[in-house]
Amino acid sequence: MKAAVCREFGKPLAIEDITLAEPASGEVRVAMKACAICHSDIFYADGAWGGDLPAVFGHEAAGVVETVGDNVDNVRPGDHVIVTLIRNCGHCHSCATGSQVLCEEVFPLDEKSPITGDSGEPVRHGLRTGAFAEKVLVHSSQVIAIDKDIPFDSASLLACGVITGFGAVTNTAGVRPGEAVAVIGCGGVGLNSIQGAAISGAATIVAIDLADSKLDAAKDLGATHGFNPATCDAREEVMALTGGRGVDYVFVTVGAKPAFDSAFGYITRSGSVVLVGMPPSGLTVSYDPETMTSWNQKIIGSKMGEARIDRDIPALINLYRDGRLKLDELVTARYPLEQINEAIAATKSGDAIRNVILFD
Repeated sequence: MKAAVCREFGKPLAIEDITLAEPASGEVRVAMKACAICHSDIFYADGAWGGDLPAVFGHEAAGVVETVGDNVDNVRPGDHVIVTLIRNCGHCHSCATGSQVLCEEVFPLDEKSPITGDSGEPVRHGLRTGAFAEKVLVHSSQVIAIDKDIPFDSASLLACGVITGFGAVTNTAGVRPGEAVAVIGCGGVGLNSIQGAAISGAATIVAIDLADSKLDAAKDLGATHGFNPATCDAREEVMALTGGRGVDYVFVTVGAKPAFDSAFGYITRSGSVVLVGMPPSGLTVSYDPETMTSWNQKIIGSKMGEARIDRDIPALINLYRDGRLKLDELVTARYPLEQINEAIAATKSGDAIRNVILFD
């Protein structure tokens, strides 16, 4: 079968033949129908977080269950499913306390990649998924069945960008009606933080981005205001909007140092900076502990929106069906697997919200 293989960081991906193992107990093999390109895939392919090569990345995916191993009872062959990177056992301390994204279990798929190259060499199972390929092998906890009338390209966005951005607002921060929020970065994750804030009833929702086109998209998805730091003093604008107090929450949805550095300037007393975007390894940020202590401010991390896919994805699908959550509008362009490098380049340019790889 075909896959886009990363053999050298920062270089184009190569379309190659790979072999995928058969599902063992608790595992599921899925024929891919759509895989969106997340910036995490790009960061990995560029070497920002290291890792072994060769590798197949891609993790924001949807497809059709092909075969299942023993002890799989949540899906069956023929089911349409969303495939996520959230692999969980359900019984370790983290899972038992509701944090499936921090599951402590080491799975057989963690110890040995199910992917081999055409010469038999092991190929890294990127982000526990490897969905830039015609098929994937994952643990059953990573998939959830969806209705067959939901488009695969829109459904794939729920696997990462939507649950991460939306969940940061609803699960991690618990934004309440009437509160004020700012979102730094209006890509796929940031726009879904904006949707989450709007659906949660936030009164003031400020989008901050260097691309005016993304600020326009943010307003279409619920932002009440949008500011470009390249053309105005965004902090002054936010303070003017909030009577000099600042916002209750600022969500940093990009992994860029300037975004993290600026975040603390937007929050009010008892306000929180919620870190959502993943920066490259080694990036550090300074803050003033005296101000944070005396003003009761907080820094909160949010991994994958603290999602529980069996709870959150059905709820998000209901919002989508009701017309309250926009998914179709987030898809910028669609590409075949053979054009994945063009899709990645378009994503890097900053013009795309989400580019999606479609499979026959």
